[in-house]
Amino acid sequence: MRPKEQKNNSSRQYLITMIPAIIIAGTHSGCGKTTIAGALMSALVKRGLTVQPFKVGPDFIDPTHHTAICGRPSRNLDPYMMGEDGVVETFARASAGADIAVIEGVMGLYDGLEGEDTGSTGHVSKILGCPVILVVDAKGASRSVNAQVLGFATFDRDVKIGGVIFNRVGSKRHGEMIAASLAAPAFGYIPWEKTKSIESRHLGLQMAYETSSISEFRDILEDNCDVDAIIRIAESNFAVRAGEIEGANQEHSVRIGVAYDQAFNFYYADNFDILRKQGAELVFFSPLTDHLPDVDALYFGGGYPELHCAELEQSPCRDEVKRAAERGVPIYAECGGLTYLSESIEMDGTKTKMCGIIPAETVKMDRFQALGYVDAECTSSDSLFPQGTVYRGHEFHYTKLHVDSDVRYALELKRGRGIEDGKDGIYLQNVLAGYTHAYFTEPFAAGLVDTIQKVKRQS
Repeated sequence: MRPKEQKNNSSRQYLITMIPAIIIAGTHSGCGKTTIAGALMSALVKRGLTVQPFKVGPDFIDPTHHTAICGRPSRNLDPYMMGEDGVVETFARASAGADIAVIEGVMGLYDGLEGEDTGSTGHVSKILGCPVILVVDAKGASRSVNAQVLGFATFDRDVKIGGVIFNRVGSKRHGEMIAASLAAPAFGYIPWEKTKSIESRHLGLQMAYETSSISEFRDILEDNCDVDAIIRIAESNFAVRAGEIEGANQEHSVRIGVAYDQAFNFYYADNFDILRKQGAELVFFSPLTDHLPDVDALYFGGGYPELHCAELEQSPCRDEVKRAAERGVPIYAECGGLTYLSESIEMDGTKTKMCGIIPAETVKMDRFQALGYVDAECTSSDSLFPQGTVYRGHEFHYTKLHVDSDVRYALELKRGRGIEDGKDGIYLQNVLAGYTHAYFTEPFAAGLVDTIQKVKRQS
């Protein structure tokens, strides 16, 4: 059933979403849920279905695989950053025009913030009313995996576990031993395919453009799982919620250049939507190869600039960004964008020049320097955002900044590490750059667009 649009007598417009939906969850990280979720999406697309993908949590990398497979932007569903209402609104809005929604979970099914339910895959399943298919790694066990399944099924009875896919099954006989004592319906037994895996690097898996491993797994999934039964489970458990529709502002008041290429690609799709809603026209460009576009402001997200240092140093864009900052063009940068704006990036003993806007040097470390959610408040009265602006986000980076002693920070973190000691968002003139990947709120986006408008009027 497709989403339907309904109007009432007021000027507001609502979307009533009734769509088959399924969550692919795991017992733990590394059990195979990313590969199986992507393979399922690919199998559904092959059947001619329009699939809307989602990812629980703040991850940027898995959604790139979903998007490549489904041809629709994958959306994050994160109750901590978005709130429960935000999860509902994003799900309803993004599912418009889709035949089925597939949601990939995060970590283990019940793993949430600080050992609680908040932000877990189970939490999202209860918010949306979606059934869960649990991916269980069967390597090294047979009957015991069903005891594990029983524990997951009874731990929180408000979470609907519709069935199980057993991964890394060693042989037909191994599968028969598991099937002898099932604690939940089994949709499939995936054999251990040593050659089918996605390589990892710091920050997570390879990006979608670097590998086709998930798509290649589709045939294995179809040969060993009952995809039609999975569709029937989704169709018998519609995710039903109502979300208010507010489209983009058609009157563009500012043009924001968004860095988007192999070096910069960590963005929440909802952030783009809310900027457009505030009247921003987004102009995408590549700092690796392009000249700077004619825009009123710049937005640099995270990514892997450290893997493209030579190209970034040689690109004409690097000097053009610095000249734009000197002219007072507003620039907002996160994580990888922060390091690009710094003086240099040092990796494996080699130092490469970057934009030289932020008075700091970046060093790529051997282990992560920060990982977790962020609660931020703007405490500065003269940065890009109004003083008192609060928002949530996430930080995960392997780089460290050696900053000048006189840098100014715009953000105080009630939760999170930031650049140093709970301070984030170095600012100077109209530039603000920090490690926090922000999930934009309306005040956040409105404050940014308002500042850009003011600068534009004064120039």
